[in-house]
Amino acid sequence: MTHPVDAHVGKRIRHQRWMVGMTQQQLAEKVGIKFQQVQKYETGMNRVSASRLWDIAEALGVGIGFFFDGLAGEKTPAVDVMADKEAAELVRSYYAIPEPQRRRLFDLAKVLSEAA
Repeated sequence: MTHPVDAHVGKRIRHQRWMVGMTQQQLAEKVGIKFQQVQKYETGMNRVSASRLWDIAEALGVGIGFFFDGLAGEKTPAVDVMADKEAAELVRSYYAIPEPQRRRLFDLAKVLSEAA
C-alpha cells in the first residue's frame, strides 16, 4: 500500500519535472536510474531514498524541503494549485519569460489583483 508521504513526494517530483520541461527519461539519465524507476517514484509505488531525493532535487533545481511542502499537518493549508492543468501551464510559461520582463509582469499582476 502506498504511504501518503511517498505519494506526496512523488507528486512534487512530477510537478517540478514538468515545470522545468524535463521528461522522465531526462530526469532518469541525470540521476543515473531507469525512467521506469522515475515512474514508480512519481506514483508513490516506490519510496525515494534520502540520497536519491538529494540527486533528484539537484537535477530539478530545488531544495529537499520542496518535496515536503504542503503535507497535511503543516500550519499552512495544503492546496495543490499545480493539480490544475491551466495553473501549471501558466506557471511554466511564466518561468520561460526572461527575468526582467518576468519581474514587470509580476508587478503588473500584483497591481491588477489589488485593484480587483
